[in-house]
Amino acid sequence: MRKIFLDTSYLQALADFGDNLNPLATAMAARLGNFRGVTSEMVLTELLNALCSRGEFLRKSAIRLTHDLRNDSKTIIIPQTSEQFQQAFDFYQRRLDKGCSLTDLGASQFCQNINTIQ
Repeated sequence: MRKIFLDTSYLQALADFGDNLNPLATAMAARLGNFRGVTSEMVLTELLNALCSRGEFLRKSAIRLTHDLRNDSKTIIIPQTSEQFQQAFDFYQRRLDKGCSLTDLGASQFCQNINTIQ
């Protein structure tokens, strides 16, 4: 089964019906069919942080989506470890030319390690 990385933008669009990417994310989810979603605790933290101050409805939506992903046997969630954080931080320091977040750099590293489509 193919593995597809679930980034913060995609998850936020699914959680927020008012997000301009929601129709695309919803259509994409339906079109992808059978796959294993791969994300990280860093991404889930970023999702929860992004929606925390946008009202109770979106906060609950982010919580529900996080629960659903954590309880889905087809979803792989990479835990946040000190080693993983340090690797992402080291990469972040070396790549001053990139406009990527620490979360994105950490995600690209573990996606390479498990052959995930980004």
